[in-house]
Amino acid sequence: MEKLTGAEIKALKSRAHHLKPVVMVGQKGITDALIEAMEETLDAHELIKVKFIDFKEEKKDLAAELSEKTASSLVGMIGNIAIFYRKKKEEEE
Repeated sequence: MEKLTGAEIKALKSRAHHLKPVVMVGQKGITDALIEAMEETLDAHELIKVKFIDFKEEKKDLAAELSEKTASSLVGMIGNIAIFYRKKKEEEE
């Protein structure tokens, strides 16, 4: 994933402001099912929020790991919620 500029990050954060978290990291942590759910949600929406219900102390490391495993950009963190962005793949004709 290419690095986002400061202006892009600011614009994405403002777009994400009204969004509700759609993926939750619970007591099982990062699982294959969680990665798959994030992949599907990113494909559908580009910009998503992930809430850390558990593992709050490790949320920064886990968010970086999620970003790497889903080939998405970590836009920012607000409290226990991380914002991820991945540009939609172009539709093949």
